[in-house]
Amino acid sequence: MNIWSQAVEQNYYPLKPVPEQMRLISEQKRFKVVPAGRRSGKTERFKRYLAQYAANNPGMYFAGAPTFNQAKKIFWKDLKNLTFSFSHSKKPSESDLQIYLPNGSEIHIIGFDKPARFEGTPWSGGGLDEFGNFKAGAWPENIQPALSTEDPRRPGYKPWCWVFGVPEGLNDYYDLAEYAKSGQDDDWGYYHWPSSEVLSAKAIEDAKRQLSPRQFRQEYEASFETAAGRIYEDYSTDNHTTEAIQPHEQIMWCHDQNYTPLSSAICVRHQIEGKDGRKRDGIFILDEIILTSAVSEQSALEFVERYKDHQNKNILIYGDPAGRAGEKHGQQSAYKAIEAVLTTHNWKFTRKVKNKAPAIKDRQNAVRAKIKNAAGEVSLFVHPTKAPYSHKGLATTQLKEGSSFLEDDRDKYQHITTAIGYMIDYEWSVANQGIKTSKVIGF
Repeated sequence: MNIWSQAVEQNYYPLKPVPEQMRLISEQKRFKVVPAGRRSGKTERFKRYLAQYAANNPGMYFAGAPTFNQAKKIFWKDLKNLTFSFSHSKKPSESDLQIYLPNGSEIHIIGFDKPARFEGTPWSGGGLDEFGNFKAGAWPENIQPALSTEDPRRPGYKPWCWVFGVPEGLNDYYDLAEYAKSGQDDDWGYYHWPSSEVLSAKAIEDAKRQLSPRQFRQEYEASFETAAGRIYEDYSTDNHTTEAIQPHEQIMWCHDQNYTPLSSAICVRHQIEGKDGRKRDGIFILDEIILTSAVSEQSALEFVERYKDHQNKNILIYGDPAGRAGEKHGQQSAYKAIEAVLTTHNWKFTRKVKNKAPAIKDRQNAVRAKIKNAAGEVSLFVHPTKAPYSHKGLATTQLKEGSSFLEDDRDKYQHITTAIGYMIDYEWSVANQGIKTSKVIGF
């Protein structure tokens, strides 16, 4: 390690080296495919490598991500810091996200919203983060052809590229990983390590408690997960309960404002104890209201009649932010209609609806982690008889054909799982727990 790279390691912030990372840095391969676990150093290793390589080898370099905003967030600040000690030939461009080094090298931060824009530049090398989220076909159609062009200033020189990120199902990233792993092409290298080689045992255990088994394997073990059809594949008899709503319990009522069937689940929250003695929130889905060709007011009327003798008249309301439509203009929204009925019947309510709908993948991942997390803990329970749509929806909802995360909207049971997802994402969002996740493919 030269003096420059020693300074980077010591003064920027240290990384815990693992043998596979050292092999990644030292091996001479044009294309390096790096499906490694979340928070395990792959992106930071690339930033240091890129800054050092560009400083020692004049050329045009890139650091890319699926979108411009992602690329800026991932790379811009750190790469400016890593090159700060150099006397730049000119100041970095904040608008174009370009760094200029005194030896003539340029580092471009690129979003691949439109992959065709990558073409036409004589690149010397670079890397692509979160590659599993790149548009299908971007590598063979736009990226690889652009990396086949020799730099006219360096005859015979072939551009290099790191492809890294956590897996995202059996997509282009999987194909590149399989090709690199096969060993049939000396230009390609494959490098893999799980997060457990870098993170503390506590961090891994925390992740297991917050993620589903399949999601943990994908995110922290960097496993390419195959498609299986069911979205909530861990839902089983372990999630069944015969409990009933007690009069003193606060009701949690979650909605999907779909016209037919109008679906809402009625739940309560209990503290449950795990095998290790730790307490955690359990969500119990113990009733539901399913109405065909109905409006929200009718659902509310059904609710207040069904629970007229319930003692705890303070209810929590969850659902799709789209149900607020019209409120800014003083119009009656779906939630206003529900709340008006509740008020008339002496119920108090707290509306717990996000300003913006969560990403579908985040909603699904939050539900998966409650159904069963990677530590084997079950925190979601359904009464199959009293909440049959909830039960069947969680047991059978399939992916939409051709999609890696969309529910099949032809399924009448799908809407209740969406309602449940809004509630769980609000209360137990994986994002709120500080874990960045990606889509989990193939449920």
